[in-house]
Amino acid sequence: MQRDIDKREWILRRNCSLSPRQTAVAYALLCALSFTVAAVFLLQGVWQVLFFTAVEMAAVTFAFLYYARHATDYEHVVLTRGCLLVERVCAGKVVQTELDPYFTRVAVPRRGGELIGLEARGVKLEIGCYAMEAQRRQFARELQGELRGGMFS
Repeated sequence: MQRDIDKREWILRRNCSLSPRQTAVAYALLCALSFTVAAVFLLQGVWQVLFFTAVEMAAVTFAFLYYARHATDYEHVVLTRGCLLVERVCAGKVVQTELDPYFTRVAVPRRGGELIGLEARGVKLEIGCYAMEAQRRQFARELQGELRGGMFS
């Protein structure tokens, strides 16, 4: 969260334990270990282990690719005097939505799993999917405070 004289910014992002590079290294080590074990069984004439190892690694490949594709997803919210900009990045695709800060209503999540609702002049958004429940509530209250009585009102 940054604070500037004329704008306020929030970045809500995934909590990823591995970077894309670390994910690639972990995947390579997993494949090497699994196929080494399969090769030992293949040398003893048990070819079925190699087949199941290949199926297992295909499933792991899909999971790792999905993880790597979404590891850098985030939501960026920028509040300035005349604009509330919400930028969402999902799998490299950027979607920006501008709201009028003077007419924006913020719905603070009341139950676990609920997202933050933003509405202004017929435009509705739900944000906060990358933040933990407590962080969503805190962010919603901060944004609500800035919109109501902060330096931008």
